This record gives sequence, structure tokens and C-alpha cells, in this order.
Amino acid sequence: MPPAPPPGGGRGVAAGDAGSPPRAGRAAGAPPPPVSADLGLVVIAGPTAVGKTRVAIALARRRGAEIVCADSRTLYRGMDIGTAKPSAADRAAAPHHLLDVARPDRVVTLAEYQRLAADAIAGIRARGRLPLLVGGTGLYIRAVVDRLAIPPVAPDWDLRSRLEEDERAAGPGTLHLRLREVDPQAAARIHPRNLRRIIRALEVHARTGRAMSALQRRLAPDGAGAGRIAMIALTVDRARLYERIDRRIEEQLAAGLVEEVRGLLRAGYARTLPAMQGLGYKEILAYLDGRASLDEAIATLRRNTRRYAKRQWTWLRADPRYRWVDVDDEPPDAVAARIEAMLAAPAREARQA
Repeated sequence: MPPAPPPGGGRGVAAGDAGSPPRAGRAAGAPPPPVSADLGLVVIAGPTAVGKTRVAIALARRRGAEIVCADSRTLYRGMDIGTAKPSAADRAAAPHHLLDVARPDRVVTLAEYQRLAADAIAGIRARGRLPLLVGGTGLYIRAVVDRLAIPPVAPDWDLRSRLEEDERAAGPGTLHLRLREVDPQAAARIHPRNLRRIIRALEVHARTGRAMSALQRRLAPDGAGAGRIAMIALTVDRARLYERIDRRIEEQLAAGLVEEVRGLLRAGYARTLPAMQGLGYKEILAYLDGRASLDEAIATLRRNTRRYAKRQWTWLRADPRYRWVDVDDEPPDAVAARIEAMLAAPAREARQA
């Protein structure tokens, strides 16, 4: 089993939750289980390829909900295959927000995402519908749920370039060690391979003289707005997830991933852009630049995606508010029915202060 769910979670909710929700979809014509009237937001998180999009769409259709995407990569236009962005059919099945927000050569900051997500959630609530915050970017979810106070520090591209050069010259792990000296709390949260976040933390310290962990505080618990927040994390056996990752990569290649990356280059987007260094793009760039064969690039993509999934599990496991649901091989509507039953049950999440 993957490291994420608490021991004993099994195929149902995590150990400690009352009872096991039903796994079958509701009978035709049967009314849906009542959902607590004070429920203001449902978070659906989980590792890449676990099936978040399909489950979220199924739940949205059952509840008349709308989806707010919490993914740092699907924000960018023209980056569809490599990000496994919800398709046109997915978007027709349920309303989606925060897809295709910016061109790949513009950086959408965490603060900007936080504002856009808060606006989208407020709009959904104003329409009398339930917002679902769905994705695998844990920091984006936390920024919305906890209303993180994000340091107002603009990107310093010269400093970032110098830091990247320091890492290349002195070797992997150099910047993470430097971060441990100035901001040990941030270093403990950020994986040593997550160079982008390490550089951002060093940048904030260099510009403000203060640790980012001290500046990036919570403004209020469950701060996405009025109402209770239910936080659900999907998981599956590690071997099954790795099979799903491999199958997704095969599907992406068959759908034209290599041509998508080549097209972005032809459109003038630089290889060094943060968006172009995302998972699925940097590996194919190595192939297109002649630094790896296609087979080598695919093998690297598989390895990197598995590592990313492990980091996602670790991040989610550190937040005790998540209630774990093992999707096993169940169809999305059956998983959505189980989540629906959980939302109808007495909740353990803290209410808004």
C-alpha cells in the first residue's frame, strides 16, 4: 500500500472515521444523501494519475457542483497533453475554473492563483452551487483553504539565474543546504529536488531579510470563506498507481506529447521557462535537444512522475484534515457516491472560527 493513508484505512475512509460509506452508486431515481447545509467547500486531492478529475466530475454531476482546478500546470494555455488537462468533454460534463489562465511565458504566482481561486469559489457560491477544489498541487490547496499570507515579493529573475548557476556549479543539494541555514522550517517542508520552491524561499529571504516560513503564515483556519471545508484525499495501492502512471504516459505519447512540446518551441517559448521545465516537458525537451533518446526520455518521465507521486503522498499525509478514500478499481461514480455519503455523515473538520 502507498505510504499516504493512515494504517487500517483500507478501501473505505481513513481509520477513525465513523463507519464505511456505501460503495455502490445510488439506485436510479433515489434521492442523493443529504449534505450538511454548512458545507462550503470540498477539496479533492491525491497523487497524479489516481483519478481525481473523473471522480470530481462524477461528484459534480451528482451534486450540481463546479470544479476549481488546483494544479500549477493546467493554468497555462497550449500545455494540454503533458499536463493531462481536462478535455473539452470533461469541461462539458461539469464546469471547470482556472484552466488556460495564462500563456506559458507568464508566471502565475501563488498569490495570483490564491486570488483567482478565491474569486472563482465566491462566484460559485453566489450561484448557489457547491465548489470543488480539485488537484494535486498541495501548496495551492493550502493557500486557498488556510488563506496563507503570501509574501509580496516580485520575482527577481537575475537572482534566480544566479541561484540556478550556483546549484549547477556546486552540485545537487547546494541550495537546499543554504535554505536550511536561513529558513530551516521551509527547508523541512520543501523536497531537496524541488529547486523552484527552494529558489523562491531563498529569493524571499534575500529580498526581505526574513524567513519565508515566518511570512507565509495562516490568516485564519479554513479560510476559503463561509462554511465547513471537507478535505478528501484519493489514494490507491502503489503498484496500481504506477501502472496508471505508465498507462497515462503511453496515452500522452499516443496523443501527441512530443509534437505538443515541439509546437511550443516553434511558437517561440523558451526552453528555460518555468512552465517548460514542468513534468512531461523537460523530459521531452531532452529528447528534442538530442540529449536523450526517446526511450531514455520516456524512462526518465516514468521515474520522475513516480517520484512526484511520492512527494504528493508525503505532503497530503502531513495534513491530518484529509480523509482518505482508496479508489481501488472502482468506477468514478461509485467513488463519488462514497464521498457523497461521507459528506452527509457528521464531519470531523473544524468549522470556521
